[in-house]
Amino acid sequence: MSSLKLLHSGGNGVIISAPSSNPAANRTITVPGDADGEMLTTTNPKTGNIIQVVSTTKTDTFTTTSTSFTDVTGLSVAITPSSTSNKILVIMSVDASNTSAPKSVIAGLFRGSTNLLGSAVSNRKRGFQLANFGDTNVGESIGFQFLDSPSTTSETTYKIQVAAQADTAVVNRSGSDADNAGYGYRSASSITVMEVAG
Repeated sequence: MSSLKLLHSGGNGVIISAPSSNPAANRTITVPGDADGEMLTTTNPKTGNIIQVVSTTKTDTFTTTSTSFTDVTGLSVAITPSSTSNKILVIMSVDASNTSAPKSVIAGLFRGSTNLLGSAVSNRKRGFQLANFGDTNVGESIGFQFLDSPSTTSETTYKIQVAAQADTAVVNRSGSDADNAGYGYRSASSITVMEVAG
């Protein structure tokens, strides 16, 4: 395996080595022709660079009668930050309703057991309230972005939890779940996390 060593005046340098295995075709690294620059790596990224992305989309339905926050099956992602100074951008989208009208559903964003939305005020739940507006044939969707600072290099799980105001909270369907081509529906919910260089 051949290599090229670029020496600094102090004696140390940078070694550019050939691939450890034979690539399927020749690979080209192009140096900018009209501007100076510094090559970035995953171990030394520029602030604001996206280092990794993890995402999941839930297309099946979920129900719970719990009035306490409950994990929505299939709406969680795990990511391992590469530096404690990096941030995690969370993008969430949830479609929910209730089987009774007019009742609501609260949707929360959690890092592990930590609720990341809203502020703790007395008995109030922290999250988004989604209602069926008095009609169990409809639901409501929310989309939200949250920039978190987990300050860790350990695997971290972000997840969506929901709680029913009463009766049954549902995700990705209407409360009535009507089998009707005019107003019955199935939807999708998702959560995406991106590691952002700090």
